[in-house]
Amino acid sequence: MALTTAPDPTRRGPGSDRAHAQRRGPGRFRHSEGLAGYVFLSPWLIGLMGVTAIPMLLSLYLSFTNYDILTPFSEVEWVGLANYERMFTADPSYWHAVRVTLTFALIAVPLKLGAALGVALLLNRAWRGVGLFRGLFYLPSLLGGSVALAIVWVNMFNRDGAFNSLLSLFGITGKPWVNDPDWALETLMVLAIWQFGAPMVIFLAGLKQVPTELYEAASVDGAGRFRQFRNVTLPMLSPVIFFNLVLETINGFQGFTAAFVLSNGTGGPVDSTLMYTLNLYITGFTDLNMGYASAMAWVFLLAIAVITAIFFSTGRFWVHYSDGEDR
Repeated sequence: MALTTAPDPTRRGPGSDRAHAQRRGPGRFRHSEGLAGYVFLSPWLIGLMGVTAIPMLLSLYLSFTNYDILTPFSEVEWVGLANYERMFTADPSYWHAVRVTLTFALIAVPLKLGAALGVALLLNRAWRGVGLFRGLFYLPSLLGGSVALAIVWVNMFNRDGAFNSLLSLFGITGKPWVNDPDWALETLMVLAIWQFGAPMVIFLAGLKQVPTELYEAASVDGAGRFRQFRNVTLPMLSPVIFFNLVLETINGFQGFTAAFVLSNGTGGPVDSTLMYTLNLYITGFTDLNMGYASAMAWVFLLAIAVITAIFFSTGRFWVHYSDGEDR
């Protein structure tokens, strides 16, 4: 006769813990899962509050004060809108920095995007070794806004630099480009344009998504290369162009490292490279006028937000998506 063992009533099978928790009430079970989620999110939340949110709110408060770093925080004087009034009515260096930054962005950004798109079109071929060339063109973007790259660039364009040595081969007398007020900003533009690798890769990805059937249909209709580019490539690439335009415009306005290295942190020569962010740095950390610098930072943030909003509001007129909907 077979012997049977009675089941142990104190022993739980697989899944019994979850079932037991659910029997205790779905609300308590969901609460425990939500708590676990917040525990995993806590490092990011702490970083968000400690590194971003709280400093931003503090800088907003400081923008209405005369805080100068050396004064104890308890003795900071509230000055209301005086910093903003000074910025717009009584600070010529502020408006000079605005003009320099606008000039840089309006020239460098379109040329950079044009170079990126042109090289992407050339590299969108099944040539032997095309991957190597894509990597070489992308390489400058990996260096980004590094100090080392800015130092190399300054040495290339000084009086005894490699650029003047190249010009001398053709009998052209060079000049100290980085020390000439008429050309210093242009050298920064060339540096920014040279780093077109990141938008180039994005353009390449967009070109790979354009259906070849569209080019074949355009070719059957008698469209040449230029008409195909204008009527097929550009409309299909418009979301990618829009993406790159927004990112590169913001990056153009935020230019700092190269201008700082070229001018030794002064914005020279003769304030020709006094970018907005460099002027903000000088105001806050050289002149120690942190309250005024905070006001400049908030105006800068609002200006970029307005420019981005303009891009998004006008994008629906020229950005076309493959699903047929313009957003």
